[in-house]
Amino acid sequence: MNLFEQQQQEFVRRHIGPDAQETREMLETIGVASLDTLIEQTVPAAIRAQEPLQTGNPVSEYQYLTELKKVAALNKVYKTYMGQGYYGTIVPSVILRTVFENPGWYTQYTPYQAEIAQGRLESLLNFQTMVADLTGLPIANASLLDEGTAAAEAMAMLLNHKNKNTDHITSPKFFVDENIFAQTKDILITRAIPIGVELVFGDYKTAVLDDTYFGAIVQYPNRNGSIEDYRNFVNAAHAVNAMVIMATDLLALTLLTAPGELGADVAIGSAQRLGVPMGFGGPHAAFFATKDEFKRNIPGRIIGVSIDAQGNRCLRMALQTREQHIRREKATSNICTAQALLSNMSAMYAVYHGADGLKNIAKRVSLLTKTLSDELAAMGFHNENQFYFDTISIKTEAIEAVRTQALAAEVNFFYTPTNILISLDETTSQNDVLDILHIFAKAIHKDTAEASFSNDTLLTNIPTALTRTSSFLTHPVFNSHRSESQMLRYIKSLENKDLSLNTSMISLGSCTMKLNAATELIPVSWPEFSNIHPFAPADQWKGYQQILTELENWLSNVTGFTATSLQPNSGAQGEYTGLLTIRAYHEHRNEKHRNIILIPISAHGTNPASAVMAGFKVVVTKCDDAGNIDMADMQAQVEKHKDNLAGLMITYPSTHGVFEETIKDICALIHDNGGLVYMDGANMNAQVGLTSPGLIGADVCHLNLHKTFAIPHGGGGPGMGPIGVNDKLKPFLPGHVIKGVANTAATATHAVSAAPYGSASILLISYAYIKMLGADGLKKSTEYAILNANYMKARLQNDYKILYTGKNGTCAHEFIVDLRPFKTSAGIEAEDVAKRLMDYNFHAPTLSFPVAGTIMIEPTESEDKAELDRFCDALLSIRKEIAAIENGAADKADNVLKHAPHTQFVVMANDWSRPYSREQAAFPLPYVKENKFWPSISRVNNTYGDRNLICTCEPVSAYAETATA
Repeated sequence: MNLFEQQQQEFVRRHIGPDAQETREMLETIGVASLDTLIEQTVPAAIRAQEPLQTGNPVSEYQYLTELKKVAALNKVYKTYMGQGYYGTIVPSVILRTVFENPGWYTQYTPYQAEIAQGRLESLLNFQTMVADLTGLPIANASLLDEGTAAAEAMAMLLNHKNKNTDHITSPKFFVDENIFAQTKDILITRAIPIGVELVFGDYKTAVLDDTYFGAIVQYPNRNGSIEDYRNFVNAAHAVNAMVIMATDLLALTLLTAPGELGADVAIGSAQRLGVPMGFGGPHAAFFATKDEFKRNIPGRIIGVSIDAQGNRCLRMALQTREQHIRREKATSNICTAQALLSNMSAMYAVYHGADGLKNIAKRVSLLTKTLSDELAAMGFHNENQFYFDTISIKTEAIEAVRTQALAAEVNFFYTPTNILISLDETTSQNDVLDILHIFAKAIHKDTAEASFSNDTLLTNIPTALTRTSSFLTHPVFNSHRSESQMLRYIKSLENKDLSLNTSMISLGSCTMKLNAATELIPVSWPEFSNIHPFAPADQWKGYQQILTELENWLSNVTGFTATSLQPNSGAQGEYTGLLTIRAYHEHRNEKHRNIILIPISAHGTNPASAVMAGFKVVVTKCDDAGNIDMADMQAQVEKHKDNLAGLMITYPSTHGVFEETIKDICALIHDNGGLVYMDGANMNAQVGLTSPGLIGADVCHLNLHKTFAIPHGGGGPGMGPIGVNDKLKPFLPGHVIKGVANTAATATHAVSAAPYGSASILLISYAYIKMLGADGLKKSTEYAILNANYMKARLQNDYKILYTGKNGTCAHEFIVDLRPFKTSAGIEAEDVAKRLMDYNFHAPTLSFPVAGTIMIEPTESEDKAELDRFCDALLSIRKEIAAIENGAADKADNVLKHAPHTQFVVMANDWSRPYSREQAAFPLPYVKENKFWPSISRVNNTYGDRNLICTCEPVSAYAETATA
């Protein structure tokens, strides 16, 4: 390889951890002669790809960024006033730089291990507090995927609340006001049909609800910008025991009466305009707030307050047992993760501005909107909204004339067949208002336009009856960080409490915490990508079009399928979307009766949850003692349900970390009996370049781009879950209400995401990953993911029981360590090992999934041998600590594992009465001393947190009480 070829390959060397010498040493430890031999022993010959990937040659990081700048220039960043849930915003530089662009924040995992996640947990609690305060409702979750999804989740929650037996629904109707956002309507249609909801569209002013309705949704302010007083409608709904969802705008709520004060049962919406760029549709954090009576049914994560083993205040994910995906086929939602990174940005935006700052922003926006309305009226353009916050609706015969002038001035408005909607935002200036007036003036052949700007903040465009009088954001955290120095230090103080990939490897099985390279992420912040509205005219996002088309083609090639939809914006949503295509396929063939989905018992909990949401009945199939699908049981279930068989959901390699030899036979069995095969793409990091779902025999597969294709996990989101499909299912990919995007076929299903391409801006990350690795680099990454897992297995297998392996004794890209024997021999639980790993500077592997009492380890290809060795050394050291309990040298209850993790405060306390040394507690191996990561709290008391549920920032007195305890 010459110098120039080496430059092209530079990213491959930077992405993959082990070098050539390390590779040889690792192969020797495993006991195989070569990497090729290892792959041959691991991946069944019957499914190995014979043709190389067609994703091109690799490019250097510099070359990639240089070329991408040219593509970015194809996007036209117009001044946009389209609104409809997406607005210009000013991202404070301190938040952009130290949160959004900071690996200490974006490479974190979902905060299951609370002791090393207190920073993001505090920020998410701030988000929940902000939402609860502004909506006037007592409890909020830590975010959902987008506004449309939040509306659909709220609808499903209320359906199940009113209809306790969803097999016999007595109140199936749900009223949808005609003036909610069009994309939200579309998602409601998608979600309603499979679960038996009857949507009734109309004008809330004339709607008559009865006891056949379980709920309704209205928008506040509505899609045209009008501020409506819904009190009478809410009261009428409550009179027939129907509940009301209010889709709303957090910035508007700084001036408007809170939904909770109007009687709403649920408030949902997007927090995008609070400091998160439009990004051509995402990612953004949706919010969801509701009454206390729904706290055990809220979809998504809830952060709550608890205490640790020392009695100190701490935070954790509350009520984890009520998380929907844990309930499997009994779930009413499949939400597993959400938009944590974006929630944190919006929370920090509120922390930085405080109540007064947010209110001043809202007043400026509304004052400029009123000025624009008044001046347009003077020109003969009448605003149909009597009361409004940031949006005016102009009914005019001059739509095309205005559109022509606006485009010439590089300005976007939102057009309906009869009206022009103009939504102002935080970025709008007085000069911008003048520019808009000039556009309208030219449209009616006038040469000049002028405006009289007033500083009057009475805002007569806000109705007195709906003017907010209640306070919000009164907690000190929203009133203490006004200077950039204060804000910078606050953000850093939270970051320091959290373990992320810039600390050490995070070997979570089935989560693929690989390198999120800086070059992949840098362009997401470029204005050419971040400042595009998702509904902008197609000729303004040709750069995006080129990237999306190439990415669709590459992913189709990687999966062995015909087509790809990039719309689903999470893995669970990809599952749901894939199942909808199967449902549509059977219905198109007049086989609607095919409603049985087979799912192995080892599947992730979102699989059965997604199937139920898509209208299917779940039949669980068995696994054998080796962890493989029980073929006899599978055949029996297929035979039993063949007349109604819709399909099979299967993960490959299995969730047990094994390439099952019978996979092709299983797919053929399903097909022979009229079903289709859905493959869960959670473990695609062991497939890319070596095999593919299409080659194996699947019909549809979702991909977790936040796993296999390098989008960071962000502490619990964002993610992307596109699906690949074969020819059979291509016609049924999701469409969108914005015509000309997504799937335009007449057979397209309704949208699953609010934006046509989901969280489009972060697709740039996966695009860069594929572009810079090239076809050979993608395959090599998979090979090294398998190598690293087998090397760790080889190092650990003499001291720990490895639960499942393939026929040649190898694992795929992950493996399961069985810790159950230690409960009997030493009283040690899997959780004790997980917490003790924190003292060794490591995040625990996946705990008790897919088998209770185990840990599942997935190192990914990005970790070098030295880091793999450190982790193995830690587990081997812990094994010796367990042995000390087994042989009586350490007490069964009072030992270093049961007290883990050890905080700095505990170790440095004057009183030390434990039967082991401070050094063993905090510095158990030499490498720990070089770069110690301190857990900020002792072990969390989960029971206390659930019994004393607090999900917003407590008053200052609570902190004082903790300090004196």
